[in-house]
Amino acid sequence: MSPSNELGAYLRARRDLLRPEDFGPADRSRRRVPGLRREEVAQLAGISAEYYLRLEQGRDHHPSAQVLDALARALGLGAEATAYLHQLATPVPRGRPGRRRPERVPAGTRRLVLSLTGVPALVLGRYQDVLVANDLATALSSAHRPGENALRSAFLDPEVRALYGDDWARIAAGTVASVRALAGPESRDAHLAQLVGELSVRSEEFRRLWARHDVAPRASGSSVLHHPQVGPMELSYEKLAVTGTEGQVLVLFHADPGTESARSLALLVHLTADATPPHPAPEPHGARRH
Repeated sequence: MSPSNELGAYLRARRDLLRPEDFGPADRSRRRVPGLRREEVAQLAGISAEYYLRLEQGRDHHPSAQVLDALARALGLGAEATAYLHQLATPVPRGRPGRRRPERVPAGTRRLVLSLTGVPALVLGRYQDVLVANDLATALSSAHRPGENALRSAFLDPEVRALYGDDWARIAAGTVASVRALAGPESRDAHLAQLVGELSVRSEEFRRLWARHDVAPRASGSSVLHHPQVGPMELSYEKLAVTGTEGQVLVLFHADPGTESARSLALLVHLTADATPPHPAPEPHGARRH
């Protein structure tokens, strides 16, 4: 299979994840693959085994929409994963990889994030780069500091793993899937290729998750964070698209009112306010500088 055969790699990854026993009695003693065989996927999709083999091997680059939908049903893909499959089969013509333009947070969004004092807030770029964060967000996790990359931190920063505890594996898998969803089939993006290459070398767990080709944007959720100062907190998070940008999201954390988590978050607000130096007051209009 050609290294550039993204459609074939995706089909192979998804069929490897299927359990043969879900489709009837399976004789594992005769199986050489972890998931379904090619001919089994072809049968479920109602296409010939030879044609499916051509798709996986990259010898047919133009399957019809009907074939793609049939494959999506056979592989048990959800709506987002099905859309991703269609993108892989109909890629937008791309030129040579170019230099990535710096991501800029809209001025109004930046002011909003920095003005929030009781809610941890930050903006993530297309590939999980932290573009701006308020003091409470950085107090919640060092991975939220502007300039950090949340995907890199999730796999390489032991403090992040300790922060999420038993929930780390779920959060890490969701982060990888959300990066694929935001990036789309953009294998020629230089920044993404560099990030994926680095993490693939340094983290076996990342390499395994990236090879799954999971695609799942995450708009909201919750997790228990084991904060070193205020203890465990169950926080919900909301991810809101920043309009006028290419994939930026505003992330807000909050706790249910009246809960122990809300009291712990309020304590973190208090500790953060005490540790943050006051901003200098603006000079009166027309004041002279000496």
